This record gives sequence, structure tokens and C-alpha cells, in this order.
Amino acid sequence: MIEIKRDTIIGEILDIAPHTAPIFYGIGMHCLGCPSARSETVEQACMVHGVDCDKLLELVNEEANKPQA
Repeated sequence: MIEIKRDTIIGEILDIAPHTAPIFYGIGMHCLGCPSARSETVEQACMVHGVDCDKLLELVNEEANKPQA
């Protein structure tokens, strides 16, 4: 089971669960490939984009732990 927390780096999330990318795009992180976006923590991204961190973590953890075909 993957556990993503406030201090998890977005690049690490995308490496282990690339299928979570649409969630990040949905909050306005349109440059997921650029170094600054990949090196931000979830909490930092939420602050920059004005997103509730707990809600985002819930969505990302749910999606990251879905079985992939």
C-alpha cells in the first residue's frame, strides 16, 4: 500500500503512481515535468495552488492505491 503524506515529493508520487497525474493537473499543476513541480512536496503544492491539503491527500492516496491493469 502506498502512503502519500504532506511531505511526500510530487516527483516521487509520479514515479510510483503516474496515474495520479490528472489529479495534480486538476489543481492547476500543468507543468508536472518541470524540475520545480517535481521537487515540491504535496503541502507546498497545495499552498501555491490554494488547495485543501487533506482533501488532495485523500484523492491522491485513493487513486494511488487503485489496482492497475
